Amino acid sequence: MNPYPLTPAAGKRLIAKAAAIHPAIQKAIKTNTLVIVAGTTNGYVAEEILGQLGQAKQFKKDRFFRGLTLPPSKPTTDTGRLPDESKFPGDVVINKGKWLKQKTIFDVVGDLKEGDVILKGANALDISRKKAAILIGHPKGGTAIAALQAVVGKRARLILPVGLEKRIASNLDDLAAKMNAPGKEGARLLPVPGEILTELESISLLTGATAELAAAGGVCGAEGAIWLLLSGTGKQVKAAEKLLDSIAREPAFEI
Repeated sequence: MNPYPLTPAAGKRLIAKAAAIHPAIQKAIKTNTLVIVAGTTNGYVAEEILGQLGQAKQFKKDRFFRGLTLPPSKPTTDTGRLPDESKFPGDVVINKGKWLKQKTIFDVVGDLKEGDVILKGANALDISRKKAAILIGHPKGGTAIAALQAVVGKRARLILPVGLEKRIASNLDDLAAKMNAPGKEGARLLPVPGEILTELESISLLTGATAELAAAGGVCGAEGAIWLLLSGTGKQVKAAEKLLDSIAREPAFEI
């Protein structure tokens, strides 16, 4: 079959749909705690999960982030923060099926334990090694270090929803050594241990089909688009095509 195109926004929606049925996430929602750390991809994830719980009415993803990358026409601070963060809603913390509004990971990290799940976005993705890294702007490591306190200290599970447009070719540890070196300026980079959830894993989880990255690129709103090659049984490929058709016109993220 021909490769199938997917915009970054459609990719975020695909990843969100997969996160909403992920077995570990489903278990955490029902019997433990799920923390969805604010980020643009996780905004889609929160929409899907809160919608599943019938609690999405008061959630809006347009300010569900701390830092982000914008074009020069929409400047941010040096750390990627908006000048006005008064509309930031906090992270989404779900305990035994109930959304604890206005909470952040910093409010609950001390109580997290094995069986709890943290969803944290990433900024760099090494596909071959299935490893991701996070840009750090906060002098104490921000939400990434808070997450690792629970993951390393309490054996909570870290899942990293991240789109393929964030793929890089270099070794993440080597990049981190360069960016974090004394005398350097700007954002730092933190490779993190966790399960990556990209469009590839999402298609497999949702349909059983296998997806491969075959090409990339586009214009007029398709900048950063990817082309996926699908394989599997006839039933699996048909299900994957139907799924991709259903999300193909996902509108671009706006703030």
